Amino acid sequence: MKRLRWPRWMPIDPYILLLLGTVGLAALLPARGTGADVASGASTGAIAFLFFLYGARLSTREAMDGVRHWRLHVTVLACTFVVFPLLGLASRGLVPVFLTDPLYQGLLFLTLVPSTVQSSIAFTSIARGNVPAAICAGSFSSLVGIVVTPLLAAALLGGSGGGFSADSVVEIVLQLLVPFVAGQLLRRWIGGFVARHKKVLGLVDRGSILLVVYTAFSEGMVRGIWHQVSPVRLAGLLAVQAVLLAVMLFLTWYGAKGLGFGRADRIAIQFAGSKKSLAAGLPMASVLFGAQASLAVLPLMLFHQMQLMVCAVIAKRRSRDPEALAHEEEAAPARTAIGAGGRLG
Repeated sequence: MKRLRWPRWMPIDPYILLLLGTVGLAALLPARGTGADVASGASTGAIAFLFFLYGARLSTREAMDGVRHWRLHVTVLACTFVVFPLLGLASRGLVPVFLTDPLYQGLLFLTLVPSTVQSSIAFTSIARGNVPAAICAGSFSSLVGIVVTPLLAAALLGGSGGGFSADSVVEIVLQLLVPFVAGQLLRRWIGGFVARHKKVLGLVDRGSILLVVYTAFSEGMVRGIWHQVSPVRLAGLLAVQAVLLAVMLFLTWYGAKGLGFGRADRIAIQFAGSKKSLAAGLPMASVLFGAQASLAVLPLMLFHQMQLMVCAVIAKRRSRDPEALAHEEEAAPARTAIGAGGRLG
């Protein structure tokens, strides 16, 4: 039997549909009372396990090898944790015309979240860019974000982030950083198991995020937070995010060119430096924002889908660039020679 595949012509990520379905379930059947306490406890445990798996997956050897390309990684980190937040702060001027204050807080939080790993690698590969650099850049960003994102939130959001407080920084260290470090320390013994069951554990990853979304949006429904968002405000948020993504795509591509990076590196910088991680952002928001988490993660969920759709188009166009095709033709004889001579090393 042939495996069912998601139609390529359909631009919506199927996981986004699951996220939207989870939001709908929370709207119809929000967790209340004891059920809310159980869901909150399960969500906390799922988040800790999620970051434990992140730590177990990240190869220390690959990370150390990637340090040699430090200029590229510094550039990606600067885009993720400096340029993005500056644009987020500049969007304060759009309140209250385009954004409400809670939506602005969510948008600002979005700009503080680390970059993605999987989609950066996938799009860099499609566009024939520097895939090893994209792997390291995304991994470094995720690792740095565990520490930097809460600190930036403390500095830029302050007490305006709903349930955010100084204690949230300690909580996020215990809930995210400690499990991550534990995963790294145990990787020597469990790394093989994690690699062999990558697909199954990937489902655990996504299931954990769905549980976090359900818990956050259930609390938002119980507290009546969703009455604060109108269709007009939602359209304004989408417009602002479209401009934000366009600006970052432009800066990462032409800025990297100005810094003297080659085409392959520029592709890795553009895809790793212009995107934000839903997987990392959702658990952090649930810790930092508490009851306001449902509104805080709305901009991140919308931006996540937007970046996937736009970057998929860009990656396909980059793969057809004359420079990429010429490089592919030059590499073909070398690959043939390697194949004829057997495996190296």
